[in-house]
Amino acid sequence: MRQPAVLGGPPAFPDGLPFARPFTPPLAAVTGRLGPSYDRGILTNGPLVRELEERTTERLGVAHVVAVASCTSGLMLVLRHLVASGGSVALPSFTFSASAHAPAWCGLLPSFVECQADTFQVDVSDLEARLDGTDAIIATHVFGAPAPVEQLEKLAESAGIPLVFDAAHALGSRRQGRPVGASGHAEVFSLSPTKLVVGGEGGLVATNRDDVAEAVVLGRDYGNPGDYDCRFPGVNARMSELHAATALESLSMLDDHLVRRHALADRYRAGLESVDGIAVQVVDDGDSSTYKDFTIRVDDDFGISRDVLATALAAEGIDTRRYFFPPVHAQQAYAHLAPAKLPVTDDVAGRVLSLPMFGRLGLDAVDAVVEALTAVHHYADQVGARVPPA
Repeated sequence: MRQPAVLGGPPAFPDGLPFARPFTPPLAAVTGRLGPSYDRGILTNGPLVRELEERTTERLGVAHVVAVASCTSGLMLVLRHLVASGGSVALPSFTFSASAHAPAWCGLLPSFVECQADTFQVDVSDLEARLDGTDAIIATHVFGAPAPVEQLEKLAESAGIPLVFDAAHALGSRRQGRPVGASGHAEVFSLSPTKLVVGGEGGLVATNRDDVAEAVVLGRDYGNPGDYDCRFPGVNARMSELHAATALESLSMLDDHLVRRHALADRYRAGLESVDGIAVQVVDDGDSSTYKDFTIRVDDDFGISRDVLATALAAEGIDTRRYFFPPVHAQQAYAHLAPAKLPVTDDVAGRVLSLPMFGRLGLDAVDAVVEALTAVHHYADQVGARVPPA
């Protein structure tokens, strides 16, 4: 067993291994697609945006897809339509901060609930117990793995409140063989650089509700239906033709990208299954994740904490992320709210570590990450003595 770099051994990646790299389509293809719109002077919300909406509508099997400037703006416009200002929205704290920022910008009160310790998805039982007085639910497909949508839909229907999915990570995921995107009142995807389909920036609102689609179409252009008599205070959330061209070319690569991500995840999983104290995110049987992130949980049997492991891997040149730490309920942005008691979320957020994952990552690089992590585990006592706790 080689000695870890933090103890004086040679680093696994002397030039560094990045955490993520955009899986960008060829520039010539993007500019070629953009050319006609550019030559006509149509720079935003034009024919390429319409084509992107049509292609994703067909792929997801939904009634409507509306392109917007970002996933966050899409969530904001959906929530503004569905929930009256001053209402309360229940959502998991173990998620990216934008899941809470969107309702907050709409004048809604985030109410945080627990996650599951193994899947990292929202704990539906805890959600149900905290649902009294709540006006809507937001759930996240965490790291691209589908949330328990059937349970969530049943709960929302029973409570008579809207259900919205932050599907930022999940374009390409499948729930029991069905594409993620058709559940709840709306699902909102991201096209930012770390996602599988990239537009540079951008978002897609998928919905089977005519009223939601109409509200987002109006809302992304200030609430203006075309006569400048704005129906409600909207925002500028239009998607540019450049972003749409990039996303269209990226969408054409999605199936190959998914195959590659699954191969990388399988390689990680096989290499880590014999390492004590390392658990990988559990994906429900019959589901397919995008593996936007490949995330492990570092348990006590590993011998050192998550933070010490991250420091040791950094010495190897391996970039990692502590997604999601701190959880949203513990962030300064929400310190004004009543303290939320979420012991499972706090524990999970203190143990998870996302490893490098991107479409052009080599299988040999995955093997080297696993080898480095295994070596840190083998020398855990010495590493723990060398690296001070965070």
